[in-house]
Amino acid sequence: MPTDEFFITIHAAAPPKPAFGAACNGCGVCCAAQPCPVSRLLLAHRSGACPALQWQAPDRRYVCGMVTAPASYLRWLPRRWNAFASRRFARWIAAGLGCDSNIETH
Repeated sequence: MPTDEFFITIHAAAPPKPAFGAACNGCGVCCAAQPCPVSRLLLAHRSGACPALQWQAPDRRYVCGMVTAPASYLRWLPRRWNAFASRRFARWIAAGLGCDSNIETH
């Protein structure tokens, strides 16, 4: 019998996934499940957890490395363009606009 279930690995201290449309809390589920358009285009990542998904232990949440430190992932990007790229990538992935993942966690 086919199933739509799959497993992702999330830090034990990560917050629970919010409801679709609720404020993002850094649970990491969306980025652990599949790459976003920024990851697909610029990191050539096609499936599984995004390589730019970063755990922030002091805050007990995940953040997008392409937003926090894009030049660390894009070796061709001059560090002086970090702030500009960060703003663009945040906009492309709609960071801060609410949970856009309809994945159900158990």
